Amino acid sequence: MTLTSARAPAKAQAMRHLALFLSILLLAAPAGAQSLTLKPYKDDLFAYPGLLSGEPGGAYRVVDYREMRDINERDQIPERRVRGAYVSTGVRKVQKDLVLNTDAGAVRHFAVGRTEGAGIIVLYLHGQGGSRRQGMDDFTFGGNFNRLKNLMASNGGLYLSPDFSDFGDRGASEIAALINHYVQRSPGARIFVACGSMGGALCWKLAARKDTSAEIDGLLLLGSLWDEGFLASPAFKRRVPVFFGQGSKDPVFPVEKQEAFFRAILAKSKGYPARFVRFETGTHGTPIRMTDWRETLNWMLSAAP
Repeated sequence: MTLTSARAPAKAQAMRHLALFLSILLLAAPAGAQSLTLKPYKDDLFAYPGLLSGEPGGAYRVVDYREMRDINERDQIPERRVRGAYVSTGVRKVQKDLVLNTDAGAVRHFAVGRTEGAGIIVLYLHGQGGSRRQGMDDFTFGGNFNRLKNLMASNGGLYLSPDFSDFGDRGASEIAALINHYVQRSPGARIFVACGSMGGALCWKLAARKDTSAEIDGLLLLGSLWDEGFLASPAFKRRVPVFFGQGSKDPVFPVEKQEAFFRAILAKSKGYPARFVRFETGTHGTPIRMTDWRETLNWMLSAAP
């Protein structure tokens, strides 16, 4: 037991009262009051190799991408198997191949991390000809999916890579049902949807829906398409952050059109939370390989509505 002198100076007593008041405030604050920040994971290997140019605040950047360095030197077998330093396969211990039966149909998906009580949930939606396995491959795309898996597993998060029927309304309904299921299991989680290539059609459809637009906290378009309808969507009105990663030599979706859409977002709503990373000389799959997941998601966590 510690006794306190009744003659303690008034200043000391006031300081103790202030400390007690602050401790009560901390105890009363909700668990999610402090924003989540993802801890580093192989940042030295996955950071952008260099910036050629940019705009104040980092809203628009041109990254120095070089195929010889960023594919041939990074991969043990170019485009098929990255060098071992870039991956940690122990994360497979918390990886599951699941089927969720919903009103929209059965949704097969991989889940990595906490399927309940997650603080952050990231979905990856593949493009034309892909499957749920693309976003689970530890060794392709320079090990970038393995990094995302490890970031989620080590930060109390959940990573989902689903199959879906199409890139239209049916596929959007399936993904909406998947999101809703995991939102109920992790009601305090921040939800981010990354869409590769044609998968972007689903990103924009989810943004237009009343249900998912209220649940999603960020969209990532990776070598993907644009949709002017987003400017009138519920997600746009919520100011949901949007990230664009695009190769300057993308033969499928021209970088000029995606950049123009990015500028249209900023013109429509001043200060809108949108970022664009242009990978100079990069092609269609470059953003999936090169996007810095930790930097991008931490920005989205800080800017989420």
